[in-house]
Amino acid sequence: MNRVIAGALCGVLFGAGLALAQMIDPNKVLAFLDLAGDWDPSLVLVMGGGAGVTALLFPWVLRRSRPQLDSRFHLPTKLQVDGRLLSGAALFGVGWGLAGYCPGPALVALTLGTAEPWLFVAAMIAGSLACKVSLDGG
Repeated sequence: MNRVIAGALCGVLFGAGLALAQMIDPNKVLAFLDLAGDWDPSLVLVMGGGAGVTALLFPWVLRRSRPQLDSRFHLPTKLQVDGRLLSGAALFGVGWGLAGYCPGPALVALTLGTAEPWLFVAAMIAGSLACKVSLDGG
């Protein structure tokens, strides 16, 4: 199996998991984030499941000399927390809290046929391009 097919299969599996967990429903996500209101704790199980699987399997995967479909692992080299990381995380959180979408679920939600995820993805792309332009100095 080549990398493109494996990537597509992983993407479909991930998208199906997001849909099954209802993370593509912004109302569900906003209810999860509304700790002071009518809080819906069900996404704690989804996030806990993902974090648990990662915590258990990531060390096992990294014991391999290389990934199955690549010549090396592509891990972050920058390990310190800085202002850029914190401001990016804060901006991500504010956007998630305002819109009820984050990038993965928004892309899956494009299949629902409603306008909201399309608007979110367009704004996400515009923001990414604006960031690239500002970082490139131009």
